[in-house]
Amino acid sequence: MLQSCLPRLACVALLLATAPPATARDLIGRVSIVDGDTLDIRGERIRLWGVDAPESAQLCRGRDRKFYRCGALAANTLDAFTRGKTARCAPVDADRYGRIVARCAAGGADLGQFLVSRGLAIEEPQYSHGAYAPDQLAARRGSRGIWSGRFIAPPLYRSCMHAGGTTSTCSDDPAPRR
Repeated sequence: MLQSCLPRLACVALLLATAPPATARDLIGRVSIVDGDTLDIRGERIRLWGVDAPESAQLCRGRDRKFYRCGALAANTLDAFTRGKTARCAPVDADRYGRIVARCAAGGADLGQFLVSRGLAIEEPQYSHGAYAPDQLAARRGSRGIWSGRFIAPPLYRSCMHAGGTTSTCSDDPAPRR
């Protein structure tokens, strides 16, 4: 009998291993901000869907051409906005680091839209399918946040850092982003 079960168990194991991740139930609770696009709810690490904020140590150049900590600004602004509020995160996927990727809202506001509309994060259209495009365009035209000066897109900053760069060399871009 055990031998007849083994092929079936192997098939079930294979199906479970290759199935897309199941979407879990919504996560609801007070948030702890990890960085500009990552938060925790009750010990679950959540990456905000459709946006990419500058890294915590990343620098951007402001309207005055001086460096400021744009990554820290994104995280601190998100922390201030969510403080004392209950957030609801609807899982969409999982990323390659095992984090839940979710659309999150607090105080009736979509947190991804909140960040993009203030120029604190950029939209990732390959995931968001343009959901935040109008907000990004308005932030860019209004010179809000990172759009008020120059910045390196977060993925390029991370690549530079992984290649051995420093915060200041990876944050500086001689060409304006307009």
